[in-house]
Formats: sequence, C-alpha cells, structure tokens
Amino acid sequence: MPADFDVVIVGAGAAGMSLAYHLCAPGADVPVSVALVDAPPGPLRAPPRTWCFWEPPGGPYDQSLAASWPRLRIRAADGAATVARLSRLRYKMLCSDAFEALVERRLARAPRLCRMEATASAVRDDPSGARGEVLTRGPGGERVLVTGRLVFDSRPPRRLPPARTTLLQHFTGWFVRTGRPVFDPATADLMDFRTPQPARGLSFGYVLPLDPRTALVEYTEFSPAPLDTDGYRRALDHYTHDVLGIGPFDVTAREHGVIPMTDGRFPLRQGRSVYRIGTAGGATRPSTGYTFAAVQRQTRYIAGRLRSGRPLRVPTPYGRRARMMDAVLLRALDSGRVDGADFFDRLFRGVPGERLLRFMDGGSPPHEDLLIGLRTPVVPMLRTVVELPFRPRREHPAPPLAPSSTDTEESTP
Repeated sequence: MPADFDVVIVGAGAAGMSLAYHLCAPGADVPVSVALVDAPPGPLRAPPRTWCFWEPPGGPYDQSLAASWPRLRIRAADGAATVARLSRLRYKMLCSDAFEALVERRLARAPRLCRMEATASAVRDDPSGARGEVLTRGPGGERVLVTGRLVFDSRPPRRLPPARTTLLQHFTGWFVRTGRPVFDPATADLMDFRTPQPARGLSFGYVLPLDPRTALVEYTEFSPAPLDTDGYRRALDHYTHDVLGIGPFDVTAREHGVIPMTDGRFPLRQGRSVYRIGTAGGATRPSTGYTFAAVQRQTRYIAGRLRSGRPLRVPTPYGRRARMMDAVLLRALDSGRVDGADFFDRLFRGVPGERLLRFMDGGSPPHEDLLIGLRTPVVPMLRTVVELPFRPRREHPAPPLAPSSTDTEESTP
C-alpha cells in the first residue's frame, strides 16, 4: 500500500540525517510530514566514519564533538612545520555515531516523521511529474511505494558526471592508543608530506589527537585509483613507525573512505520533484574532499524554505569561481604540472590560516582569491587555465563504497 508524505529523504548518511534534523527543528512555520528511508544493516548502509569541518566555537554540534583544535600544522617533505593558530575558528571532528544519536533525539520528538528501514530500488517522478516516488523493499521482502511532494536522494552516485579531470581522495585511518604521551591535543596535523609521493597526485599523513596518548592517524592519497588493503597497511606502518616514531600502540578502530574529486557538474535535480543532496548533489569540494560543512549549508537552506512554505530553489553548494579554481588545481595536480606537496605547503606558509580555510570552504571574496592565487606557481597554473577549455569531458565510474569501520584491539610493536 502506498505511503504518502510531504518530503521523502532517501538515505540516512550525513546529508539525509542533516536534512531530517533541520526539517524537524522545533517551531516550524508550516508542519511538514517527512519519511526517512534508510537501508537495512549491510553493504548499502553508510559505515561508521568521522567528519571534519571548521567553524567558530559554540556550533550546533559542539556537544557531540570527539575533539576540536585551535591550531593546525602542515609539515613539508623535509619536516619543516608551519602552524596556523586559529583565533575565530576551530577545526572540529564529529563521529557519525555521536551525530546520529544527536539527530535521533530530535527525530524521536517529531510527530510527523516516519523512519522506514527499506532498500530503495527506484527513485523517480510519478507519471504526472507532480510528485516523486520511491519504490522500496523492506527487510521481509515486502514492496512499498513511498511518495512525496518532494524527494531528496542522498545515496552515493552510481556514476560520476562527465569530467575533464577526476581523481580520488582515498584514505585509511587507525585510531591508535600509545604507551606514552606523544600527541599534542591542541594541534591537528592537517597535511604531513613526509610520505612517499605517488606517480600522479599526492599523499600525506593526517593526525587528529584526542588526548596525549590517543589519535586518529590516517594515510591519504589524491590519485587515480585506491590502494589494496596491504598497500594502506604498509603506508600506515611506515608513517606511524618511521615518520612519527610513536612507539608501540594499540589499534582500537579503523576507518576507510574514497571521495571523488572531480570537475564534473553534479546535477541537483533528477526530475521535477526529485533532488540530489550531499556528494551526489555537489556538496563535496572538488579540490579538498571536504563535504560536511557544505551539507549543512545545503540542507539548512532546503529545510528553511520548506518550513516557511516558500518555493524551493536549491543553489549549487559552490559558486562558479570556486568550481573553476578547483578544476584548474585538479588538472595541474593530475598532469604533474605542479608538485602537490610543495603546492599546499607554500599555500599554508604564505596565507594566514583562517583566510585559507575561508577559501577552502568556498566563502572567500574575489580579492582574497586573487591574493591566494599569487601564492601558487603562477605560470603552470595559467597554462592549465588556457588548456582546460580544450579538454574533453569523459565518463568515469563512481568510486567503490567504503567498507565499515571495524572496532578492534590490536597491538602494534
């Protein structure tokens, strides 16, 4: 039997949960009935993971943060450190389990929200185009047609849009607990380039301390293809033992991810009544892979329009100028025209930290973009600007889904 709502949200990852959270905020001007359709436990459900973003202290999710840092550090290939001290911002880490618990507390008090555990097999306009419909299959195999005035699909894209350049940001991280204090809890290592660099793209270490003996340590690459499991293990062994020298430690949990970095244009709509949100709706910044802050802007805006009864017009998460700069950087990295490690190290050495974070979030004004551009290798970048219009856009398959994080207790000598 069909189930009908004002809004149907497909997928309960960061984008789907965020939209439900904002739609169900207390004090809505226009009550909205919402269905949140989440896949049953298994490969289609988003695995546990962490999200990082920056904003001033006192943000809406601060009570659920794993940690936040007032200092960011970049290390060049030779070990030279640049430290950005943040006066108005904090770099924040939010674990998905804590975020989901926060959201679920609000949703439990929302009388017009219905959560459904089902696999969506088709998301489309109905024959009239006036409503969207989601064909689902429940855990027992039963079929249910869920319809809504508007449908928001937050599932990962099955294919990436045609693009001139497509790289993948892929990473594996270990939550480690050391036998002695080795981490500075006030400083996050955003990019540590003391890692072997791939033939195309770049690699770096990433260290987010939770306390003097506990941290998330990741190995990250921007390159055309992911590594295999053994490749990530060797890279992390090298980084923790040979580069960081943290001594014996226990691995308490792992995370893995693959994020598309592409100058292809993700369509915001896939029908008159169906929209894409999250990564599939263009919320991932192509040059950095950061997504969570743009998801919040995107879903807060959508919820505000719907709650007030105003017509829905969904803006692109990043403006034309930001997308053009990202396209230039991706092509310059992929072609080898610029050295990625040197490029980012020079940026952080030459640009104030909070200005650079504003730029990375797509919110910097034109004069700041120009000043930052002058800190890059100007000739290779200009050559890339000239070349881009002549490069064809090609289809690329979507990156593989990341496996679930696994809670473990494993000692590493």
